[in-house]
Amino acid sequence: MVIAASQSTRWLSNTYLVYAEGGEEALLIDAGGPVAPLLDILERTGRRLSHVLITHHHHDHVDELDAVLTRCPGAVALAHPTERYSIDSPTEAIEPGTVHTFAGLEVTALATPGHTGGMLAFLVGDRDVFTGDTLFAGSVGGVNAPGATSFGDLRHSVMDVLLTLPPETVIHPGHSGPTTVADEREHNPFVRVWRGLDPEGERPCTVAGPLPEPGPATVVCAARDYDGGEKLWIRWADGSDDIIPGSWLAAAGQTVPAPPTPGSA
Repeated sequence: MVIAASQSTRWLSNTYLVYAEGGEEALLIDAGGPVAPLLDILERTGRRLSHVLITHHHHDHVDELDAVLTRCPGAVALAHPTERYSIDSPTEAIEPGTVHTFAGLEVTALATPGHTGGMLAFLVGDRDVFTGDTLFAGSVGGVNAPGATSFGDLRHSVMDVLLTLPPETVIHPGHSGPTTVADEREHNPFVRVWRGLDPEGERPCTVAGPLPEPGPATVVCAARDYDGGEKLWIRWADGSDDIIPGSWLAAAGQTVPAPPTPGSA
């Protein structure tokens, strides 16, 4: 199997081209762009794009879907039944938990809610999984972007779905470079705390926004995120947990930070 990636310089989101070496068709996974280099590979190798598999509806993962469908009019875009209605381009439904053969490759749609309610990961073959904005190399997705569900959902998706795959499984995230199940189980700061390998932190902090009710919290875990900033697991005063960008914490003299980019991971 051949995997090529293209990364947006604006959002650092990944679009993937996937095909079997001897096959005549190919898949795209997400379409945040730039898609032209990947579609050029299709033309050079004489392959046809059969499907575009969408992990979730955020604009940084679907921004160039129209361009893909225009250039490859026979391709079918597929997304979770609830996500497809938030995507402007023509998109059909793929049910979580189902197994398909696309472009001669076995594809399993895994339900991984948290960052959005209809987030899907796609297991292609038996050793490559495309995780969208649920799990990154050394970090995890946030749970405050449009359509997000809960911290508990995200933790379940990471620990009980993705990281139960074989250790050698290669993870291809929606942002950042590839990693493996084994590496994330051993080195991801969030996962280490969830596994009980590292203790929970107790550093007090103040969240300045842009949440509806900012205020005091505790930093339970911090990790370097794909954009060079921090991703924080915080615990609010009422005991509930959250995952936010480190930029949301109040600095000295700061009351309201700059708002995040809509659809931020």
